[in-house]
Parts: sequence; C-alpha cells; structure tokens
Amino acid sequence: MAMRVGIDLVSVDSVQKAIQLHAERYLERVYTKDELHDCQAPQGVDPLRLAARFAAKEATLKVLRPADEAVPWNAIEVLRDPAGWVELKLSGSAASLAAASGLSDFSVSLTHEDRFASAVVIATYS
Repeated sequence: MAMRVGIDLVSVDSVQKAIQLHAERYLERVYTKDELHDCQAPQGVDPLRLAARFAAKEATLKVLRPADEAVPWNAIEVLRDPAGWVELKLSGSAASLAAASGLSDFSVSLTHEDRFASAVVIATYS
C-alpha cells in the first residue's frame, strides 16, 4: 500500500490578520459553514481553531498535488466529530483530483500550541 503525506504549520497571527483585513470575505472563501460553526467561541470565531483547519487544507493540497488546476479552499473541509476527533471531507475539484489520482482513506490530525497550529494528512493510493 502506497501512501502520501502532507504537513503544514500556520501562524495564528496570519489568520487573525486575514480576518481583520478581509473579514467575512476571507471566512467564506476559505472555510465552510460547518467549519465556521465548529470554530465559534463566545467572542466570535476562534483564530486558533481556524489556523488548524487552514493547516489541514494546506497539508491536503500537498497530498493532492494539483498541477495546473485550482482547488478552492472550501472544497477541503475539516469535520469535527462530537467525540473530538476530526476527519476530512473533499468535494468538487478536490474530490475529483483525489479520485483521478487514486487517493483514498484520507486521515487528518490537528494540533495547536500557543500561536501556531499544525496538521498532518495521510492518504493511500493505488
């Protein structure tokens, strides 16, 4: 069984700056409604949680290896199970690219500490 691995590290400050500069336009372009709902905190969206999801999207792109086609950020979704773990859901061009590349069984792990968030994505392919 062959595997592909992607990893990414994101500064929470960069996500906060994007929210400050672009507000809803940034949030709607990058995240799905369910992701935004999962990242809600009493003071609004939690940039630490958003940074972890952004890292997962970047790590997924490293696994997908798109050549000339653009993959919209929100075609890669991080879903949180009520028990606490997360999984990936690909749609649109991300799902098409995964299928065309023979990629399946995507797994994701998120972590964050202080002002950084990271994600690792693994997929099998034939």
